[in-house]
Amino acid sequence: MSIEFNKDDDGIVTLSINMQGRSMNVLNADLTTPLLEAIARIESDDSVKGVILTSGKKEFLAGADIENVFAMTEPAVAFEMAEAFKSLLRRMETSGRPWVAALNGTALGGGLELALACHHRIAIDNPKAKFGLPEVKLGLLPGGGGTQRLPRMIGIQASAPLMLEGKEMNASKAMQAGIIQELAADGDEMLAKAKAWCLANPKATQPWDKKGFKFPGGDARHPAVVQMLAVAPSMTNAKTQGNYPAARNILSCIYEGGIVDFETGCRAESRYFAELVVSQVSKNMIGTLWFGLQSINKGKSRPKGIERSKVNKLGVLGAGMMGAGIAYVSAKAGMQVVLLDTDQSNADKGKAYSDKLLDKDIKRGRLLPADKSAFLDRITATTRFEDLSGCDLVIEAVFEDRSIKADVTKKTEAVMGADKVFASNTSTLPITGLAKAHSRAENFIGLHFFSPVEKMPLVEIIMGEKTSQETLARGFDYVQQIRKTPIVVNDSRGFYTSRVFGTYVLEGMALLSEGVHPRSIEAAGLQAGMPVGPLALSDEVSISLALHVLEQTRKDFAAEGKTLEARAADGVIEKMCKELDRPGKKAGKGFYDYPASGEKRIWPGLAEHFPLANEQPEQQELIERLMFVQAVDAARCYEENVVTTVADANVGSIFGWGFAPHQGGALQYINAYGLNKFVSRAEQLAGRYGTRFAPPESLAERAKSGKPYSD
Repeated sequence: MSIEFNKDDDGIVTLSINMQGRSMNVLNADLTTPLLEAIARIESDDSVKGVILTSGKKEFLAGADIENVFAMTEPAVAFEMAEAFKSLLRRMETSGRPWVAALNGTALGGGLELALACHHRIAIDNPKAKFGLPEVKLGLLPGGGGTQRLPRMIGIQASAPLMLEGKEMNASKAMQAGIIQELAADGDEMLAKAKAWCLANPKATQPWDKKGFKFPGGDARHPAVVQMLAVAPSMTNAKTQGNYPAARNILSCIYEGGIVDFETGCRAESRYFAELVVSQVSKNMIGTLWFGLQSINKGKSRPKGIERSKVNKLGVLGAGMMGAGIAYVSAKAGMQVVLLDTDQSNADKGKAYSDKLLDKDIKRGRLLPADKSAFLDRITATTRFEDLSGCDLVIEAVFEDRSIKADVTKKTEAVMGADKVFASNTSTLPITGLAKAHSRAENFIGLHFFSPVEKMPLVEIIMGEKTSQETLARGFDYVQQIRKTPIVVNDSRGFYTSRVFGTYVLEGMALLSEGVHPRSIEAAGLQAGMPVGPLALSDEVSISLALHVLEQTRKDFAAEGKTLEARAADGVIEKMCKELDRPGKKAGKGFYDYPASGEKRIWPGLAEHFPLANEQPEQQELIERLMFVQAVDAARCYEENVVTTVADANVGSIFGWGFAPHQGGALQYINAYGLNKFVSRAEQLAGRYGTRFAPPESLAERAKSGKPYSD
């Protein structure tokens, strides 16, 4: 049984959830059926004076069984599932006995909804335990009455952002929010407090079941709430561009629930939930951000049969923003870090980056001031290569120049152990070529971080031609040690993320060269679901870097006796940097102006240097050009074996360069568009705008055979 039933001499029943064969408790029939049986048993036993609901596992309950939700294709089935779960929760809270949720660990989604149906909630004060309703992150909404109970518990204005953002809180923050009522130091204290509360509150009733109940802060007709709900849809749409129906449906549940009784509000929630469960957006997001991410984190791309490794001492070459960020996340994971630069002041500046981040953590209550000194002591700022001795792994994060990288590689190898791993943080230069500077190319690998390192969740691991499986495993383990998501790709120019990301910004420049209005270009990027428009993003990463990559690529091609095919964007890059001296945001001038005070704005001079065409394309045409150019190149990368799993391709596209999350990633975009339809449209775009849109042969074959991208 998934529920352990124990009644003590005082008539207090403890129900302990402990699902067999699972590391985490989840909501499915294996749990709800025995829970219903336990409720019926309690209802029929007059000697029961109260109920404590807790978990026999480390965590309380993770939420719904996503596999069941993902498999649903009929709205009616999803509706009935939601209604059945709500019925169970109503029996708990109207049973005539006090129910206390004794939360020994994480309670998310349906797990928290189960706790909200109890009359009182007590949690162990464990900073690692998380509480929240994160369903929106998978294109869903809380379907167990969460959109109705939470607003009635803490108010509409306080609850709306928690559900719209899917915010997860620790126990202390959840108590401050009013979601949890008491904290306990450990399990024994928690259960003792739960029992005491049951005995002290024999006639416990939910606030919304009491006569004359009023929403804290007012219902949906209260002037202050009306004002919030009036602007919330437009603010939400501005953030989501209408691409996330879950946000819209959550707001509808909150509003409608705020003008009707609890039961009616719950029924409305079930309808909105059912709509989302069968939507393409939820299928996209669950498929990639749940199943795909899980497969990666479980080590799908890690070589089998190689023992797990751990980095105790890490070397970082280059104390710029990337190197400083790598040093910070590694020290945070408990490693000793040697941060090396050519100048001591630069090395010290790199260490100071951690100092600033730690001060922010202290201010936000995430770190105790007493722990700051020990953290910084783990980072040694130096100019001495000798200090790298004993490092398990060294990562170079120096300027994107082959000669500079080769120099630091050789100097590092002279003091490293023969069996240790050397990694390059290059974003564009092929790993195989860089490995030539190392005498043991089998120990050489690419670890491509994203900026800012402390915020970006992905690391792209690049295999050179000679990189060993042992080195790959050790690189993979390090990435997981610093709590990042690793994707594994094979060597090529730009690898996977930089290569495909480049198509997005380059297409934006191509559109500009064609005379498309820059505002239309930027709007198309945002409407497609990208976090930033392509021109603004070009400024962020710097147009001058694009020029450097272009010139380096031309040199590399020339060395191989090849000529690099000219692209429309190349002229834009050279004109912006060489003729107009507008290299990007860092310089304060690129496609945008960046005034010292005020928001950035598109540079008015663009109209002069890139005159508008008399006829402007439809906005949907722009959106599809920006999306198709990425998806087609992602398909090419898959065909060329640059990226070898669909999960790596999809997760890497979302976490790496911000490919529209609601689309589920670059390859899932093709699946959802429809293979045959996508191929036809890609061929049409190729005929109009060039071969960069031409679908690869393997994609055309997939379309013929009807085989979508899947692992």
